Amino acid sequence: MDDPVPAAAAAATPDPALTGTAEASETDKNAAIAQARHQTGDLPEDTDADAAAKAHVSGHFGLPGPPLSRRNPFLIGLTGGLGVIVAYGIFLGLRNAASILVLIFIALFLAIGLNPAITRMQSWGLPRWLAVTTMALTVVALLCGGVVALIPPVVTQTGQLVENVPDFITSLQRSKTVNELITRYDVMSKVQGAINAGTVTNALGGVVGGAKLLFGTIFNVLTVIVLTIYFMAAFERIKRAGYALVPASRRTRVQLLTDEILAKVGAYMVGALAIAVLAGLSTWVFAVVVGLAYPFALAVVVAVCDLIPQIGATLGAVIVSLIGLADSLTTGIICIVFFIIYQQIENYLIYPNVMKRSVKVSDVAAVTAALLGVALFGVIGALVAIPMVAAIQLIVREVVNPSMERK
Repeated sequence: MDDPVPAAAAAATPDPALTGTAEASETDKNAAIAQARHQTGDLPEDTDADAAAKAHVSGHFGLPGPPLSRRNPFLIGLTGGLGVIVAYGIFLGLRNAASILVLIFIALFLAIGLNPAITRMQSWGLPRWLAVTTMALTVVALLCGGVVALIPPVVTQTGQLVENVPDFITSLQRSKTVNELITRYDVMSKVQGAINAGTVTNALGGVVGGAKLLFGTIFNVLTVIVLTIYFMAAFERIKRAGYALVPASRRTRVQLLTDEILAKVGAYMVGALAIAVLAGLSTWVFAVVVGLAYPFALAVVVAVCDLIPQIGATLGAVIVSLIGLADSLTTGIICIVFFIIYQQIENYLIYPNVMKRSVKVSDVAAVTAALLGVALFGVIGALVAIPMVAAIQLIVREVVNPSMERK
């Protein structure tokens, strides 16, 4: 019969592995307690357990001190100061790069507007690279055609205008009304004072500034063309990268809404081209009726200028009116009156109706958006005003209103 005593003794003897685990757990517990008591200052005496805990926690470099309080006034002030410096640095960077950012924005906007045409050419069987190349060559050809149409009449008619200035001044001097106005408002003395003050010299010195403006404009146009081509080529990759930043649960809806907004931008570009073509056609008919030289060239110039937001239509009207003045005073006045009337019709009748059909924006919203865009952001505001209103209407209709209907 087996002896029960050795069996009981064996049962009472603890397992070494379990004992080591228990001792390690107890040591970790004591270390955590000692560290907490040290941080709170509640450590009057070192007991044996505390000494063992310190030895376990501190290692060879001593016991770590309490963490730095996040409510420390110095830390709060330092963090706030660094935040202000970073914000000011971002502001300076954006301000210094504002001109380049504007060019990038215009190029991206043009790429978005031209993408539907590229997609249409792809549906005809053309590869994307060939569609992008065709669109880029078309845009460059239109710009070159506008420049070629602009240079000959401007050079010729400007020369005629300079030649006719003496006769024009002589005819003004013969006018009794003009002489009375000159005498009443002392125009001659004011002109002489301006000459003595060096205004003419400053005007001549402004030729250098005009040259800088010309070359700067050429550089900006070339930059926009190159960036537009790059954006058109990488448009699908840019879209996929943007959609990848959206959570997967909302990606499909965001993609559908974004594609619809991008389609609105393309429709806006089509509407703007239609308005420009109409302006060019009206100018051609007017030039033929009045008898201006280079009627087709003037129509091309007005159509190209009409694509420029805010100042384009006025620029085209000034060019044609100057050519009319070079022909005769009566013709110049007729040109000025025609363009004043036509621009009012275009701004308040043609533009809203075209945008209503293409972008599906109401007349009041189109006019209001254009005016506010010009007042707030200038050329950029005029460029994005109508597509922005269309995007806001879509988001309100598809996102905001359904959320308001939920209980």
